Amino acid sequence: MMILRSSPPSPFGRKVKLALGILGLDQDVTVEKADPTDANDSIRKQNPLGKIPALIVEDGTVLYDSPVILDYLDQRAGGGKIVPQDTTARMKALTLQALCDGILDAGILLVYEGRWRPPEMAVQKWLDHQTGKVTRAFEALEANPPPLDAIPDVGAITLACALGYGDLRFGGKWRAHSPKLVTWLDAFAAKVPAFEATRVTA
Repeated sequence: MMILRSSPPSPFGRKVKLALGILGLDQDVTVEKADPTDANDSIRKQNPLGKIPALIVEDGTVLYDSPVILDYLDQRAGGGKIVPQDTTARMKALTLQALCDGILDAGILLVYEGRWRPPEMAVQKWLDHQTGKVTRAFEALEANPPPLDAIPDVGAITLACALGYGDLRFGGKWRAHSPKLVTWLDAFAAKVPAFEATRVTA
């Protein structure tokens, strides 16, 4: 039995949970909550970076972070399921994953900025820099939404998590400017029951 160390609001942990559901591996893992901000949490021993998610496989090997874990799960399921084997399709999927991971990285930095730094110490240039990444990425995705295959690939999984994180932490503001992505996410949610099952509200 694998062990997934994560936290319910983590969009990167959600990526893994969606992949598990899509690949039919959700019965092969137990989820253990991790708190990366707690110096006493064993996640800092399992992953020296103290980041989630981390996947502990049966032989004790710890895999991190989410792109590595999704690649492992794809191989465990036989390969070529959520990580395409065709070179062109693979590069498209991995590039979309990287773009949407970047949205999440910037979004999390914005959340932590507001959570940990006193307002009087905020650096607007830094906030604008991170916001610009998210804005440009959403504009590019809205202009050309990716196709949604019968089995969503790692790029589609990560996009769904990025949009879901926009709902969770930023009040869904992206929706007003991204009608094509709203339609895309509705289609993804209908195809992947694990998306609704992993939704959190706080």
